[in-house]
Amino acid sequence: MSTEVRVPTLPESVSDATVLTWHKQPGEAIARDENLVDLETDKVVLEVPSPVSGVLREQAVDAGAVVTADQLLAIVEMGAAAAAPVTEPPTSPEKIKEAETESQMQRPAAAAAAEPDSDDGDTVLTPAVRRLVKELNIDASKIKGTGKNGRILKSDVMAYLDQQAPSDDADLRAAAPAGAATVNARQEKRVPMTRLRARIAERLVEAQQNAAILTTFNEVNLKAATDLRARHKDAFEKTHDVRLGFMSFFVKAAIEALKRFPVVNASVDGNDIVYHNFFDIGVAVGSPRGLVVPILRNADHMSFAQIEDTIRTFGQKAKDGSLSYEELTGGTFTISNGGVFGSMLSTPILNPPQSAILGMHNIVDRPIVENGEIVIRPMMYLALSYDHRIIDGREAVQFLVTIKQCMEDPARMLLGV
Repeated sequence: MSTEVRVPTLPESVSDATVLTWHKQPGEAIARDENLVDLETDKVVLEVPSPVSGVLREQAVDAGAVVTADQLLAIVEMGAAAAAPVTEPPTSPEKIKEAETESQMQRPAAAAAAEPDSDDGDTVLTPAVRRLVKELNIDASKIKGTGKNGRILKSDVMAYLDQQAPSDDADLRAAAPAGAATVNARQEKRVPMTRLRARIAERLVEAQQNAAILTTFNEVNLKAATDLRARHKDAFEKTHDVRLGFMSFFVKAAIEALKRFPVVNASVDGNDIVYHNFFDIGVAVGSPRGLVVPILRNADHMSFAQIEDTIRTFGQKAKDGSLSYEELTGGTFTISNGGVFGSMLSTPILNPPQSAILGMHNIVDRPIVENGEIVIRPMMYLALSYDHRIIDGREAVQFLVTIKQCMEDPARMLLGV
């Protein structure tokens, strides 16, 4: 009995997807719920599992094709066995001996293939990771597993790739014909944009063309926040099982500022200004596929621990490529922390249709004047980019000053003053 595998219902506002990777080829066996093919949308990669166990009979579309919801992807033959290669029976003593030798050589390989959770000696792999390692031609024994009992996770593979990312020159030299001179050779490498990268490019250009973007700057003295964090970080981690970072402080400070200046939390829709009475804060996160902005829903109702735990989860999901479309959709205001990469100062770009974005930067001990004396304090530059069509300079400056005041005296956020 044949079963059709079709493109699942795509997330709202997503009209199509690109066939990214086929994990099974025609004639190969597949188990129920095993991933058959990856579909790439503008924001996430969707895994399409097989609805039944059987053998893949047909791929209806090729990798790279653009598909829409409910379009036929593949046909799986239920309950069928994987087709074995047809070989002629040996008819001479020499051929019989060759067949026996070949059979003996194939037994160890077959036995190894039958082992479900191991590969390359003691290296422990899940089926999905084994497939990824095979596709990328990686020596799994060189990857350090962080899962239970040393199991290698997809995030471990991506971290290994990040560490092993040599320059493209090496790829070009490896691809050069034997004997060809590669010293000082001028070569190029052309690769297509991923759907995510193309969408990022489209939205950035859209923001530049459709909004009147200005940026205002300020600096914040993080001595009080640093001292508060140092005093309570151990107890905080012990109580909540998550580290206390600075991001939760800035999220809380941003919410306080958004409450005082609602237009910064608004968006433009044609000739209308849409004011939001909720606070969905986007947190920019780097991933192997590019920058993504998962959303802290109703962040004003979240505790410091909930904010830190959710951001930690987002970071792990971004590495694994497992963020859902719902987690990436919406948002009324965004925070981007370029400081984790060492950025001193930047002008962040809007995330449409939002009207403002806060840029954090690295913390540097700098001399400042306090009470007529020069002292060393942990300082950070802040940047607020905003849409001048609805946000005036006065509001933008006061908004950033409010964040500065909250961060320099964190008790203000608890007291609401």
